[in-house]
Amino acid sequence: ARCCAGTCIRADMPQLSCNTAEYVLEFQKCLDKTDPVPFSIVRRIIQQELKQPLEQVFSRIDPQPLASASVAQVHAAVLAGSNKDVVIKVLRPGTEDVLLTDLNFLYLFTRVLEFVTPELSRLSLGPILSDIRSSVMDEVDFLKEAHHLQIFTDFLDKRGLRGVATCPYVYRQFSSKRVLVMERLNGVPLTDLSSIRAVTSKDPETVLINALNTWFASVLGAETFHADVHAGNLLVLPDGRVGFIDFGIVGRISPVTWKAMEALLGSLALGDYNTMARALATIGACSEHVDYSAFAGDLKSFFTELEGLNSSLVVAADAAAGMRGLSASVEVDQAQVNRLLLDLVAIGERHGIRFPREFGLFVKQLLYFDRYTRILAPELRVFDDQRVNWRSAAASSFSIDDAGLEIPVSATRPGSNYLYN
Repeated sequence: ARCCAGTCIRADMPQLSCNTAEYVLEFQKCLDKTDPVPFSIVRRIIQQELKQPLEQVFSRIDPQPLASASVAQVHAAVLAGSNKDVVIKVLRPGTEDVLLTDLNFLYLFTRVLEFVTPELSRLSLGPILSDIRSSVMDEVDFLKEAHHLQIFTDFLDKRGLRGVATCPYVYRQFSSKRVLVMERLNGVPLTDLSSIRAVTSKDPETVLINALNTWFASVLGAETFHADVHAGNLLVLPDGRVGFIDFGIVGRISPVTWKAMEALLGSLALGDYNTMARALATIGACSEHVDYSAFAGDLKSFFTELEGLNSSLVVAADAAAGMRGLSASVEVDQAQVNRLLLDLVAIGERHGIRFPREFGLFVKQLLYFDRYTRILAPELRVFDDQRVNWRSAAASSFSIDDAGLEIPVSATRPGSNYLYN
């Protein structure tokens, strides 16, 4: 399939199911590196969108792309007059038309299937594809990405976080639906330990904690949060700040879901899988009867496996020298994170629980940060370290009144080796 729809698990979609997630995993392959669009075509697109001679805006555009994916291509450039370094993100020609055509076809095809085979209706394939179509079309509108960046910019300024984190400034006068011109942030990936030590004097663990605190604060305090924090989208800058880039995918968490997430994270800290099972049932839509004991057993197996994966990752990172070894760990990370999320969704479905997509988005980002913790600060106990401000400011304990859950804030589980400890 030519469409790349499944790359956007969005928080504003309906429920996340294992069936949906399988589509996501397959469609995500569309994000792999692709052959670059010839610069002559890229130049023509930029010229069309600017509606003025390129030389009046840019003194130089690098014809070799910094990155090329199925949706967009990115080129380095220098602004005329100010000589400021920028990047130009250009929508690949025909992308919007191809996506819309393919997704409309898939939607109509699933509706016909549901009509011919009524039992397929229980899978909600039609509504799922309708939501994916809406979400993907948002991602290829760069004016919406510019809006997301502005939200994050305002959040950083309001919270006084500019000293630890930043994001690119958008030159709106040169941007459009198909072209996005942004400040260039020169840094190294958050996962590249040797390069972090070379580029900044800041302690890698401190840098990671700053990234965690900024992201958690945005989940609670901003209209949207960055929902694609894979290694390439978090840069460590020479001054030690973390640069958040690429806001094509964002999420939203409702206060009700966040309260349930607090209970979930508290139960993870305790290793209390029975309470965890009840918290997850509160987050998702569940059948009338849930066998919480069996659900808790499956969750224990899942997190035990996760702990083993983390241990393997630490060994791989320690054994490898320099950027090459660490980069190899991260490349495995993308598929591994998706598979872990699919496994968790499948466990819920086996017990009659379907999670909302905002939960899937949130957990996926936690899994990314889990990988980064194993590389940069393997001894860091994220949910027990007072330097990590993941709790909502108003909360003094984890509680979900409707579910009758109450978990102390200071809960810890000695010996745990993964992020949720």
